[in-house]
Amino acid sequence: MIPLLCNIRVLEISSVVLGPLAGQILADLGAEVIKVEPLEGDLARNSYPQGAGSSALYLNNNRNKRAIVLDLKSTDGRAVIERMIGRTDVLLHNMRTDAAERLGIGFDAATAFNPGLIYCSATGFGQRGRYRKRPAFDDIIQAASGVARLSGRGDDDPCFVSTILADKVGALHVVYGILAALVARGGGRQGAIQVEVPMFEAMVSFVLNEHLSGATFDEKGKVGYPRVLSPYRRPHRTRDGWIAVLPYTAEQWRRFLVEVGQSAICEEIWFADALERQARLDYLYTVVSTALTARDTSEWIETLSRLDIPCSEVNRLEDLLEDPHLADIGFFDVDASYPAEIKRNLPQPVLFGGVGALPDRPPPTLGEHTREVLRGLQFDDQEIERLLACGAVGDGKPRHDEVV
Repeated sequence: MIPLLCNIRVLEISSVVLGPLAGQILADLGAEVIKVEPLEGDLARNSYPQGAGSSALYLNNNRNKRAIVLDLKSTDGRAVIERMIGRTDVLLHNMRTDAAERLGIGFDAATAFNPGLIYCSATGFGQRGRYRKRPAFDDIIQAASGVARLSGRGDDDPCFVSTILADKVGALHVVYGILAALVARGGGRQGAIQVEVPMFEAMVSFVLNEHLSGATFDEKGKVGYPRVLSPYRRPHRTRDGWIAVLPYTAEQWRRFLVEVGQSAICEEIWFADALERQARLDYLYTVVSTALTARDTSEWIETLSRLDIPCSEVNRLEDLLEDPHLADIGFFDVDASYPAEIKRNLPQPVLFGGVGALPDRPPPTLGEHTREVLRGLQFDDQEIERLLACGAVGDGKPRHDEVV
């Protein structure tokens, strides 16, 4: 944990990946993040595989938080959340707007309890457009934003990228949106600040960054960045495996072509012109692909590194667990406070100098901090027991009248 946001309180009412990952990043940066879960817990708790009392998905997105269980549909549960909102700096949720309003945590209701609140809603679609009420998960946004067609090279059968891309991109937008609002407030801005992060719009911006292409200049211009869409832009076979190679500058291309005995290409009139090279990338990538089959991957890594040409082995997911660079930096190291079942942890990858670091806290069990949080809100022990008994709050332990 990096103690940069130590005076910031974040109330996170979210589930699965989008909101929880954003909350975890803020917690990694030192914010006090209280995660609010329903009685049954975050949906991610029940995903596969399981260990240390929860799922890997939950454990990898909820580090450094405290957790409280609340029934926001109950009168007493709403009274608790209202008190929490009044004492927080940031409220973050990833539910649809109408659902938040029904639960009494919409923007107007929340800011009535806290006029200086930073209110961040992470939604599927922006609230000013016709899709605003549509439900959305990562697959839906990958399809809607064009990602599924990119993976299929445009004309082939579409397919999803094999990672929860839209949720994670959305989470990063949530973090910078909240941080920008915090900076504005620190600069003297008064009143509530509303931050809306729609996954669809975030992903369209992400995808079209390079692919807006000719449509940037012409309403009927062609979209798509040719180099990235080239069917020849792919990992290449070596004699014993696969490798990624990207000569990019004229000098890198020259060094590669000389190495593989194709120096005559460097003498072509078009070679020195970047635009002309781009127009012939399919041809150049074919030259690369043909040449690479002559040597083993390890030989190419050594040669291309010596030539200062960008390259990498094509790792499998399991290869990352044994990657020597990640081992050098202790990438997967687990703090001593974690349960013994957890053998690896994913760190905060952004590094800061001159601010020190604190040990990470393991992801909370369901309702682990309910009593602690309620006491901090000035509920006495008798009132806490009443709230637990009526089911307005939970501590993750079955009540006497529940079926175990």
